[in-house]
Amino acid sequence: MDDVSVDISGNMNVPGPTVKDAIGSATEPNSKISFSNITTKLPTSIGQILKQVRKDLRPVSEFFNVNNFKKPTSIQRLMNRLTRNLSYFQSNYICVFLILMAYCLITSPLILFVLAGVLFACYQVRLANTQFTIFGKTLNTSQQCLIINCMAAPILYLVGAGAALFWTLGASLFLIMLHASSYNIDAIVTEDMEGFLTEVV
Repeated sequence: MDDVSVDISGNMNVPGPTVKDAIGSATEPNSKISFSNITTKLPTSIGQILKQVRKDLRPVSEFFNVNNFKKPTSIQRLMNRLTRNLSYFQSNYICVFLILMAYCLITSPLILFVLAGVLFACYQVRLANTQFTIFGKTLNTSQQCLIINCMAAPILYLVGAGAALFWTLGASLFLIMLHASSYNIDAIVTEDMEGFLTEVV
């Protein structure tokens, strides 16, 4: 029987590995990450954060219970108390910051006026839902809103938004640290329930 030879020579194109982009979808290595896809994910993430904050919010009567405020007896217990309170009351502390921020905005009408203008401009852009081309680059509605916010940043600085932000951060830090250092968390949460500390506060 004669031998039969088969020609299998040729070039084989092996597809390159794919990588994960910033939003978790598979793309080619040389492809660019879509900015518009990233920006569309932001509202969902913020909504999830707010939902988690509301879920972990402690009762006001528990947060302001004057019977649980006691002076720590040592530096070590003070540090442990800070760690535990910051973890247990983190949603309440976020609310303290938001309340102080709202107070600062209410007492600063110029900042409110600029923010209202930015919100109105972004609302009109999303309502029109049209693409805008500049220097050959097509911008979607999310990118247009981002440009509006960037243009408003120096105006906000001129009307005192920077000072208001630093005041809010300073006041929030002072009140949060004062509460976290003086609140005896062992009166409401034992170490067995908490599960991550062994020192008695």
